[in-house]
Amino acid sequence: MANNGHPILTQTVDEDGRIVQPFVRTENLQALPPPSSLVGPVAWMREHLFGSVFNTSATILIVLALLWIVPPFVDYVLIDAVFIGKDREACIFNEAHPIVGACWAFIGSRFSYFVYGSYPIAERWRVDLFFVILSISIIWMMRLSLPRRGLGAIFSFIIAPVVSFILLSGSETLGLPVVTTNLWGGLMVTVVVSSVGIVFSLPIGILLALGRRSKMPAAQAFCVAFIEFVRGVPLITVLFMASVMLPLFVPREFEPDKLLRALIGVAMFASAYMAEVVRAGLQALPKGQYEGAMALGLSYSQMMRFIILPQALKVTIPNIVSTTIGLFKDTTLVVIVGIFDFLRTIETARIDPIWSAPTISSTGYVFAAFFYFIFCFAMSTYARRVEERLAVADKR
Repeated sequence: MANNGHPILTQTVDEDGRIVQPFVRTENLQALPPPSSLVGPVAWMREHLFGSVFNTSATILIVLALLWIVPPFVDYVLIDAVFIGKDREACIFNEAHPIVGACWAFIGSRFSYFVYGSYPIAERWRVDLFFVILSISIIWMMRLSLPRRGLGAIFSFIIAPVVSFILLSGSETLGLPVVTTNLWGGLMVTVVVSSVGIVFSLPIGILLALGRRSKMPAAQAFCVAFIEFVRGVPLITVLFMASVMLPLFVPREFEPDKLLRALIGVAMFASAYMAEVVRAGLQALPKGQYEGAMALGLSYSQMMRFIILPQALKVTIPNIVSTTIGLFKDTTLVVIVGIFDFLRTIETARIDPIWSAPTISSTGYVFAAFFYFIFCFAMSTYARRVEERLAVADKR
């Protein structure tokens, strides 16, 4: 080191007395990837599956259970299944069919009955059009990239229900033969009941939740009594009450239709549970949100519409989806009051002598399980994406 603090540059000389120029790297080194033990599938498995003795044991038990359940299930559903046939003979264990799994030929033969029930064949195009209208409504409201969402809300909640009711029920004025609801059945009834319950339960549940937190004694007492009474009895009881007792309160000429009674019962039951879900979201908000809204001079309706309810519903999205999925599955209970839903059509078709075979019942129930799983998984997936989209603002 020199006296002035600057380093002294030295030179290297080779054996022949020539000065060797020092090597100086001018380009940057390329960054090496992190080791596989820290990132990638190996690291993920080490952290989540084999991170501890308990995790390792649980992983091994789950893998063994899957190896015990999945291969026989795949054999039954796909490998040993029968896909073509006209009657029970195709699905009976005999010398011609030494191995018989699921009888999908039965599902194909009765598929139209599973969808339409006993709806007249010549008028089933109306049910198809109803499914198209419902699909347009769902897509229009779910896809944020689509334009005119305000118009989509009017179409989904006003125009579509009216048009669907006219299509399915019929109107002599419009040249559509009347089809009574005792001929409705199958997937059509399941979709109608679940759609009505889901659409009406959320707005009614919000009103009930706000009424329960209201400072008006009459409104609060009514909402508390309604919620606690409906939630205190099973759905079967509500359906029986709607089917048997509701006609006692109206004149005979105004007696509601059997399906309409079930729709009212399902909507009442779902609204009571949805009210408690919304109330939980309202209570989760800090008091400062209410005080801030009032400090801005907002009225009660404006405060609820722009400040409180959006945050409360955001917080309770998982519970709302859980309630909705439960309602969709609970629609099978309408069979108790004599309505042929999707599951009931399967149970009716499986006792047909033409398809009387050992695997018919299990095939029908496997088909129903696939149907309900697909619908419930789709609703759960969409709700999870909504949560992720709404959570972006919280991460900033």
